[in-house]
Amino acid sequence: MRIEDFYDAAARSGFLVDAEVDGQTIAVDFRSPDESVLDGLALSTDYTMRFPASALPSLAAGDTVTISGSDYRVRDIRSIGDGSERRASLSRL
Repeated sequence: MRIEDFYDAAARSGFLVDAEVDGQTIAVDFRSPDESVLDGLALSTDYTMRFPASALPSLAAGDTVTISGSDYRVRDIRSIGDGSERRASLSRL
């Protein structure tokens, strides 16, 4: 099974959200888990999205992504596993 097939199936099942990048909309695995920082005095949210590398081959740090009506700036992109999937770290604008 190709990673694109996996993402297609997950999108059809409602497990993914749409992200818009430069007028292109793709289904991504978006995460925004809260993390306790400063010894529990504050919460920090680490926004990430995972996607097939072939879906956004030119996505780069500094690009803007819109997810559920909110804009995010790409901070960093890392390949996962064999490189067919990527994870982008995001900052909310």
